[in-house]
Formats: sequence, C-alpha cells, structure tokens
Amino acid sequence: MNVTKMFNPMLFIAATLFTGTVSAYESGLTEEICKKPQFRDFSLPVFQEPEKTEIPPESTFSFMVSPWAKPSTIKLTAKNQELEYTVESNSSFHRVKAKLPAAFNGQYVRLNVSAKAELGCSGQNGWLVKVTDK
Repeated sequence: MNVTKMFNPMLFIAATLFTGTVSAYESGLTEEICKKPQFRDFSLPVFQEPEKTEIPPESTFSFMVSPWAKPSTIKLTAKNQELEYTVESNSSFHRVKAKLPAAFNGQYVRLNVSAKAELGCSGQNGWLVKVTDK
C-alpha cells in the first residue's frame, strides 16, 4: 500500500475543514470588534403620553456617550439645526452639554445625536421634548 495515496485524501479533508473554520471566524470578528456608540442619561424629561411633560425655555441638558466613540464625530441637531455643545471626556464616558435655543420656545423639538466609534461604525439616538412658551 502506497503511503502517499493514503495521505492525499486526508490532507484534502484537513485543508477543507481548516479553510471553512477560518473564513467563518473572520466574518463574525468584524462585527464584534466595532461597537456602536451608545447614548444614555439624557437629563431632560422626554415628552410622552400621558404625562406630556414640558421643559422650560432655553433649558440646558446633558447626556453621556460611550467611551469608544470619537468625540470629534459627535453631531447634535434640533429641528435640522446643528447645536453648539461642549464635551467633557474621561476613560468611562463623554459628557455632552448643550442649551436649547430661544427660537424653540413653545415648540416640540426632536434632539438627534450621532457619533462614530473609534473603529468606524456609527450610532445614533434622539429624544422628543416639548418646550413651554415664554
């Protein structure tokens, strides 16, 4: 019995199994590495039924962004207008602080935030608030 003929089928099977395992591992690896930025601890009461909570005009607010987000990519808008904000960062989170413009008095305002993670994927969130009229 020739030893070379016996090992060729085994070598083929081993190579096929190894290749399948590697490609399955790599495709799932990308999704695990890049975590989307998360947004939490919004400081204003969100408008919802049945409470219908309103906030004072020109309210200041803050929220937290996960530490794996790039602070330079944070975008904060209200009614399609970019809002000015400040960012305080530490190793646990980025705290974003802003103030609602006076032009939004008496209106419903959707605050939208987005950011990109260090590895490129992005996340977004938003909150609806009702501003009382002056």
